[in-house]
Amino acid sequence: MSSAPEIDFFIVGQGLAGSALAMRSIMKGYRIMVIDAPSENRSSLIAAGLFNPITGKKSMKTWMADSLFPSLHEYYQTAERLTKTRFFYPMSLYRPFSSVQEQNEWMGKSAESPYRDYITGITSRERFDGKVNDPFGGITLKQTGYLDTRSYLAGVRELLLSHGAYRAGMFDCDKLETGADFMGYEDIRARKVIFCQGVQNASNPWFRMFPVNSLKGEFLTVQCDWQKDVILNRGVYFVPGNGPGLWRAGATYNRNDHSPEITEWARGELTAKLEDLIRIPYSITGQQWGVRPTSPDRKPIIGAHPQNPSLIIFNGFGTKGVSLAPYFSEVLIRWMEKKGTINKEADVTRFN
Repeated sequence: MSSAPEIDFFIVGQGLAGSALAMRSIMKGYRIMVIDAPSENRSSLIAAGLFNPITGKKSMKTWMADSLFPSLHEYYQTAERLTKTRFFYPMSLYRPFSSVQEQNEWMGKSAESPYRDYITGITSRERFDGKVNDPFGGITLKQTGYLDTRSYLAGVRELLLSHGAYRAGMFDCDKLETGADFMGYEDIRARKVIFCQGVQNASNPWFRMFPVNSLKGEFLTVQCDWQKDVILNRGVYFVPGNGPGLWRAGATYNRNDHSPEITEWARGELTAKLEDLIRIPYSITGQQWGVRPTSPDRKPIIGAHPQNPSLIIFNGFGTKGVSLAPYFSEVLIRWMEKKGTINKEADVTRFN
């Protein structure tokens, strides 16, 4: 093989992580090749795509929100223009209060600078004509919305194909040749190979020692007459689905269930939480499952192999891949350009 690489980056996987990295690379003029084997129940394909700066049972500002959210808005808007595909839907999110105490806490918290940029308003009364279970009112958030992940991944794939930068198929680790100045795979030579394999990392001989864990999730598709342009989120998210009157309610979080199927347990949990959120008739039209790649500390796993700096992992984005991948794809590329560093909370070296 020639010592001169033919491309810059060989990217393995085209989920949320791989797609963001591929798009960032194209935006910066890098030569890339992506190899991917789409799977119907991959978490990126079934995800509701929700992005929300205030999350968790305690309604706290998500980690690095002030950096993540400007980045994701800029990135997805640019990606829509480049792919000529609509998939990014900024939309208000309404979270009902569960008690007078929570109402009072948010009345005070809303004036604090860490939260001010994410709050549209707070109400102490019911909204939506009794269609939502919110006797104590609720908080309306901004910089929220959802990504149509199917349209997004398909749009990115079509753009990659137009650049001659996409191959469908399973990556075969045995075919990868490692060298001092290049990586070789079939007829491809690249300066770096970046693995964005999600839970398939378990079969990666170079990075399987790092804790990319499986977190199964299920959600329901329901038909109802909720036509408001607002996402609901309390116990479950309630996000627009792919079709008139269709909404997605989710999601469950199960680290112990590895079965490749939907479960009655998840259906029961989601139904109970949905009925605690809305007061309108609905019918369940579908149920889907997927497995998210997470890490023990819920932070991404990014960086080079300890013995070979040309092999890189970009993984572990978990339930917040929509909001994390745009920012950290930029971080990774700047790090590879030697123009920046990887945040210590996300650096793979924390597991060495």
